[in-house]
Amino acid sequence: MICELCERDLEKLTIHHLIPKHKNGKHGPRINICSACHKQVHTLYDNNRLAKELNTADLLKDEPQMQKFLKWVKKQKTDRKVQVRGKRK
Repeated sequence: MICELCERDLEKLTIHHLIPKHKNGKHGPRINICSACHKQVHTLYDNNRLAKELNTADLLKDEPQMQKFLKWVKKQKTDRKVQVRGKRK
């Protein structure tokens, strides 16, 4: 299975609601991403910003902080747990 953000091939992916569930996104658009990308998204961005500004896979990929993470995580082995870092802006 391919992560829709980092494009790594992993055995298991998680579902990311592009509009957070509590922002009326329960039945909205979703993408399948790896746990590392999912953790990083929620580490860097609060649900308000995700709902208003980063509500597509392309917008997430184009965000500078996420680009930096994606460039790094693509080099990581898929059989190891990835530690996420960063702060919400």
